[in-house]
Formats: sequence, structure tokens, C-alpha cells
Amino acid sequence: MTLPSWLQAVMPDWLLAQIGSWTVPAWVQLMADSFWPLLHAGLVFTVPLTLMSFALGLALAFVVALIRLFGPAPLVAVVRFYVWLIRGTPLLVQLFVIFYGLPNVGIVLDPLPAALIGFTLNVGAYNSEVIRGAIESITKGQWEAAYSLSMTRGQALRRTILPQAARVAVPPLSNSFIALVKDTSLAAVLTVPEIFQAAQRIAAVTYEPLILYTEAALIYLVFSSVLSAAQVRLEKRFGQHAVFSEKSR
Repeated sequence: MTLPSWLQAVMPDWLLAQIGSWTVPAWVQLMADSFWPLLHAGLVFTVPLTLMSFALGLALAFVVALIRLFGPAPLVAVVRFYVWLIRGTPLLVQLFVIFYGLPNVGIVLDPLPAALIGFTLNVGAYNSEVIRGAIESITKGQWEAAYSLSMTRGQALRRTILPQAARVAVPPLSNSFIALVKDTSLAAVLTVPEIFQAAQRIAAVTYEPLILYTEAALIYLVFSSVLSAAQVRLEKRFGQHAVFSEKSR
């Protein structure tokens, strides 16, 4: 059995000698050889793209939600059109329009910025509805209580409403973040060298798409599982004063 160079560098000589005498199936050898290139693509491209897209998209979603709730009518119409357009069209089509369509009007973007813009706009549209719904779920009495303490609307929103709305918004926003990790695989069509693109390139050389795509799926599964565990801990922290929780049911 031949181990990848990155794994040989961290293993003792006696263990390398022992493993060298083993005979393993070719598909296991292929998965071992391709693991680091796929993981490296995930750490260098998938994770940063996810974090940046979600952070920018969440900021955009917050602004859009506030405009929907408190903005003037012309701005409300604009952001409603934006949300309607993004939610009503496939993400893949949006990425194609940004990367392959905009050059026709003189706007040329590199693959990574194009993917970042596409994911940010998509996250912003969907999560604006989550944030808007969370704010609207807070009862009118909370606003009145804040006003009775001589708070302005901005102070009431910041000190009273948003902390309570955050508790409502955490589960759907967490789900959106986990979904975004998997959606970044669509960046492969823009030639962004993330996990799926790396798997495609190796499969084109080895002619083993089933093994490579399965391994890529397992890496996505690991990333999603780690984030799901973090989501559970975050929900427990925000819901520690809730009457009902998953643990108590």
C-alpha cells in the first residue's frame, strides 16, 4: 500500500514499514491519494467562500428586512422586486448570468468574485424573509413596553426587539448556513476550484467518477455534520429559557 506523501510525513518509520506490506483495493488507494487534494480545496475555497458569502448575505438580508418593515414605499418596492427575483429563479441560473452573461455588457468577473456575488445575493434574499419574520413575531406589547421607557424606535429595536428576534431566527439561519456549504458546489460550473471541482478534475484523469464523487460527498457530509452539531449547541444557548425544547419533548 502506498500512502500519500502528506500522510507519510507525519507517521513513524516503523508504522510506514508495516503498512507498506499491506495490499489494499485500488479504490481505497485512490481515495487515500485524493483525500488531501479534496480537503485542501474545501479548506482553501469552500470554507472561505461559505463564510464570506454568508456574512455579506446576512448583512444584506438585515438591511433588506429593515427596509421591508420600516422603509419608504419606493425602497420597499425595490427590495420586494429583488427578493421576488432571487427567490423565483434557480441559483445556478443566477451564477450563469453573473459569470457568463455580464461579459456581454462589458462586466467581466473572475470565477471567485462572481461566485461570491451570486451566493451573497441569494443568501440576502432568502434570509431577509427569515429576519423579517423573526422581527414581526415579536408581539406589539414589547414595542409598547420599550416606548413606555422613553426609548426611540431605533433604541427599542436594538435593545428589546432584536435580541428576542435573534432567538427566533437562529434555527432557520443556521439551516441556511449549512445549506450554503453544500450549495458552494455549484461554483464548480464557474471553474472555482472547490471540493466538487477538484473531484471533477481528478475523475477526469483517473476515470473513476463514482469513487471521487462519493468521497467529495463524504467530505461535504463531514462539514455539514460539524456545523449541525454547532447549530444544536447554539440553539440550546439561545433557547435555554424556552418552555419547550428538543431535549424536554
